[in-house]
Amino acid sequence: MVAPEKFPDPATDITRAAGAESVAVLAGGCFWCVEAVYKQLAGVSAVTSGYAGGSADSADYDTVSSGRTEHAEAVEVRFDPQKISYGQILKVFFSIAHDPTTRDRQGPDVGRQYRSEIFYADAEQRGVAEAYIKQLDAAKVFDRPIVTDVRPLEHFYAAEAYHQDYAERNPLSPYILFNARPKVQKVRTYYKERLKQR
Repeated sequence: MVAPEKFPDPATDITRAAGAESVAVLAGGCFWCVEAVYKQLAGVSAVTSGYAGGSADSADYDTVSSGRTEHAEAVEVRFDPQKISYGQILKVFFSIAHDPTTRDRQGPDVGRQYRSEIFYADAEQRGVAEAYIKQLDAAKVFDRPIVTDVRPLEHFYAAEAYHQDYAERNPLSPYILFNARPKVQKVRTYYKERLKQR
């Protein structure tokens, strides 16, 4: 795998007029870890952990954790496209937030709810996501093919309150120390020019 600092920028991206907020919904394993990555980035106004891919009646942690729903643990990233583009959101997704070459697992978490998936809001997002996956595969950025699914977003359901800002509120949790913290450190190392000013 290419180091994050040498990851290619998306050849296809979306430009938006000033003042228009955009939303990306991404699934890349445990939502605590993915949320922690995106919360650091300038231009990101909010990150919500939740569920996407299934129905309202199964959008709760206990049910999703069974692995028998259509849901994936996902995050909703709200961002200012004048400060960070949809393509750059995807670049972070593929280079740091998770491993897009493993199907139905990330690190210690195994099950369909931990799959890699991009839920697109419109045809533009779909085009950028599909083009970037092809670009990364063609460049052989990873040793194995990308298995990330790209499908339309039907609905995003926010997770229970105790899941929100979990990594920030539980920095000494062994799970966070071993799984989220290394990703947070990678963002600070490889995307320091994109970090929020503290």
